[in-house]
Amino acid sequence: MKLNEINQLLRCIDRELWVVTAAFEGALGGLVATFVSPISIVPALPRMAVAISKQHRTWELIEAAGCFAVQLLSADQFELAWQFGSQSGREIDKFSQLDWSPGVTGSPLLRAAAGWLECRIESRLDTGDRTLYLAEVVAGDLLQPFTPLTQRKFLSESSPEQLAKLKSDMSADATADAAAIHAWRVRHSV
Repeated sequence: MKLNEINQLLRCIDRELWVVTAAFEGALGGLVATFVSPISIVPALPRMAVAISKQHRTWELIEAAGCFAVQLLSADQFELAWQFGSQSGREIDKFSQLDWSPGVTGSPLLRAAAGWLECRIESRLDTGDRTLYLAEVVAGDLLQPFTPLTQRKFLSESSPEQLAKLKSDMSADATADAAAIHAWRVRHSV
């Protein structure tokens, strides 16, 4: 396998940054995710595919609630992405200084987001390190015209200190994810 070439190809992808939020029994969670994608071409039946790491508190809330919201950020919302992508909800309240309201599913909706979708889980796929959710879109709104904040733009606007923190956090996450993937493959090998 040409791992270097595979990773070079994958780095060509510039995904949008989404804030995924969930709530259960008064607890709130949110994180930045890049694997968020529409999965239906039927306008009357919108569905989303979202992959969330099992290490995160937000994953626990999604599992408990059976629903979540995804919020697309505009290109000028670096600080909001940093707030949800660089800190653990187990350590701080990411919502304490934000204007938000509960949606029809109870998931927190950020009033600053460019647009949002609320989703109810229809199916799950355990991949070892993550859960891939197939979800029905039950509500949504486009709050303003915008250009989405992408991974590449976010990284280009990060300070050297922020980049060092992101690299350290990703390395720790990758170590935990690799162990979970290997364990999953052992359990599912034929």
